[in-house]
This record gives sequence, C-alpha cells and structure tokens, in this order.
Amino acid sequence: MPAEGINFVKNDQLLTIEELKSVASILVGQGVDKIRITGGEPFVRKDLMVLLRHLASLKGLNDISITTNATLIGPYIDELKVLGIKNINVSLDAIDRATFERVTRRNQYDTVHENLIRLIAEGFNVRINFIVLEGQNEQDIIPILKVMKHYPVAVRFLEEMPFNGGSKSFQTIKWDYKAILKHITNHFPDYTLLKSPITSTSINYRIKGHQSTFGLIPSFSRTFCGSCNRLRITATGDVITCLYGKPKANLRDLVRNSTDGREVEQAILGAVGSRAKNGFEAQGEHSKVFDSSMTSIGG
Repeated sequence: MPAEGINFVKNDQLLTIEELKSVASILVGQGVDKIRITGGEPFVRKDLMVLLRHLASLKGLNDISITTNATLIGPYIDELKVLGIKNINVSLDAIDRATFERVTRRNQYDTVHENLIRLIAEGFNVRINFIVLEGQNEQDIIPILKVMKHYPVAVRFLEEMPFNGGSKSFQTIKWDYKAILKHITNHFPDYTLLKSPITSTSINYRIKGHQSTFGLIPSFSRTFCGSCNRLRITATGDVITCLYGKPKANLRDLVRNSTDGREVEQAILGAVGSRAKNGFEAQGEHSKVFDSSMTSIGG
C-alpha cells in the first residue's frame, strides 16, 4: 500500500461475490484446478466466506489457497478448516514489533502473531511471504528464520517489485534472490536445496535442524517465467497474465451481460493466447513507471 493511500474503486465497478462465483466456475470448467484468493486483504470482503464455500463445492478444483495479512482471518479459521481450505500464505515483512509497525503502519502485531500461531497449531499449511525492502526490514531476515525454525512453515523471501502506485521507480535492486541467499547462508551454512514443482515460483531450501524451510522468489529477476502457468483476475475483472504487463481483457461487463458464459470463456482463452514470453517482454507494454499498486493487482 503506498504511504499516501490509493483511490478506492466504487462498489459497482467491483465484481460481486455472485459474479466471482460465476468466473470461478467458468475457470474450473476450462481446466483450472487451483485458485488462490488474494487482495489487498481478502477478508475485508464481508461475504468472502460465501465465495469460499462455493469454491469448496466445485468438482475439479483441487487446491484453494488464501493470501492474507492475518489481521482479520481469526473468526474464520474454524470454518476454513471445515471447508478443507488449508493452504494459507501470510504476508509478514517483519518479525520485530517496531519494524512491523513501521513497515505496515498498523498497530496489529499481536493480532497477526496470534492468528499466525493459531493457523500453525491448527495444522494449516502456512507459508510466510516476506518482501525484502532495502533500508526497511533486511535486519529481520535472520531473526524470522530463527523464530520459525521451531515450526513446520515455509518462509519465502520475495524480491521487491516496482508496483507501488508510481511513487518509486528502480531498474536494479540490492536485495535480489542471490544476495538474500548469500546473507542467509552466511549465518546458516549447513543447508540443502529442495526439489520443487516445475511451476513453482520459489527456489526452496532447508537449514539443518530447522522444522521450517525457506524459499526465494525472484519476482524482480523473473527467472521462473518459462514455467509460469498463472492467470490473475482482479477485483474489477481485469485478466492479467503477467504482473509486469497490462491487462489482456476485462470480464466484468461480459459476466454481467452473458447468458451462458461463452463470451467469458473466449475472453479468457484470448488473454492466455496473447501472453508475453516473459516478464521483461511484458514490461515493454508500459511507457513509464508502473502506475499500479500491488493492492489493486493482487499481491
């Protein structure tokens, strides 16, 4: 979230829960077997559980995941477990209270910590996403690994990306995935590389003696583009095949006007068929600094 905030979209421009249910059903009908609900913060939507209940009922959908900042998830943990939604990514860019409050500009450290521990204790598959921000939180990289060594979680360190509402532009980063790995292995030299699925965006490792694993996501270096099979639908219906590119279609009006969903199906197929070769080619679709925030395109 940019420090100055963002302009919130009017409600009538957002896909309703019913419309999101329709889009999800169409995607699953086209062969999508994994859906992740992300944000902003997904639990800001008061009726989110209606969508999640629908997803849990879809035959052919094998994996439902959620990315959350863990501020609002507490009241829903029990039902998520009943629905079989066990894969939770927690966005946590600091383990130190002062760093957390400075980076997030929120006084909710205790709430996040309590919900995180509860998710782990309840047996959810928890992955912690830590974006390494130069000059802000790099001092927490080693401490978060030391704390999480006692828990069966995956701590993934992401490279910073230039999606901040156009308030910052950069061509290189100090903390790329190689620098993060070097920093970690200087402190923990006894580690092993783990085998990951071919479509994984993270390079994963285990440190000897740790219950946790850690991963590196080269989101700025873009080393995983050749195996990327991801499709993103924003809250306003934009179809995005690469975070670095522009939307390839918009489904909102199609969903609202279509009687049988065929127009939506064709729009999705067209977007997938026109995707860029990689993130560097997609970036060429922009003429200046990125003007989108990760809060609007979905972290």
